[in-house]
Amino acid sequence: MEVVITETAAKAGALGADAITELVARQPNAVLGLATGSSPLAVYDELGQRVRAGTLSLAATQAFMLDEYVGLPADHPERYRNVIEREFVGRVDIDSARVHGPDGRAADLAAAAADYEDQIAAAGGVDLQILGIGTDGHIAFNEPGSSLASRTRVKTLTHQTRADNARFFGGDIEAVPQHCLTQGIGTIMNARHIMLLASGRGKAEAVHQLVEGPISAMWPGTILQMHQHVTVLIDTAAASRLQLATYFTETYTAKPCWQGF
Repeated sequence: MEVVITETAAKAGALGADAITELVARQPNAVLGLATGSSPLAVYDELGQRVRAGTLSLAATQAFMLDEYVGLPADHPERYRNVIEREFVGRVDIDSARVHGPDGRAADLAAAAADYEDQIAAAGGVDLQILGIGTDGHIAFNEPGSSLASRTRVKTLTHQTRADNARFFGGDIEAVPQHCLTQGIGTIMNARHIMLLASGRGKAEAVHQLVEGPISAMWPGTILQMHQHVTVLIDTAAASRLQLATYFTETYTAKPCWQGF
């Protein structure tokens, strides 16, 4: 696990865009994994700027979303498909048809989950998965207590997660759906490169557990310690609980320029 501490979330986002740019330069048809929430927005903004400048194209890539609320109307602005259209597809040059998500409006949610697993496998798996992390350590919508080997499935959201997401629903926690379809932890762990972003002091404890804590279903993100290629991009506030912050800064400063992400 490589931990990179930056002064601001915007700088972390630029480094995240660098990782995607490097990947697409090597592999134009790369498969990306997309997250919603606040954490990846700086990455999407930077990618959009590079596409507009003509220094990057994502037209040959395809992408898979991490999760989707269950039951939101197709035109709801916080339906994750619409969020990704707004925050990612609308900023870059990828065709919307090349961006896939789980069907949170399906009549048979279990079948929709299994179908989504098949879609990811048929695409050859995810080359680079973008992640955020919840204040309680959840990744995607794998809440504390989730199986560390889980696959795409229906999950019930905790009160904490719904409270954290209420800001997207006018501050009304009751407007936040109680259920979602989410990639499982086992699904996420199949990605060849995982890039997790976090910013702000509110994420400091989750980041501390992620990087330095024991592997536990109580902090689902800790399973990433077992992945062979994880990059954690955080600002100084999110890094404020790390006991090894100085070491992580030293190792990144001494990193060979040829190594990349």
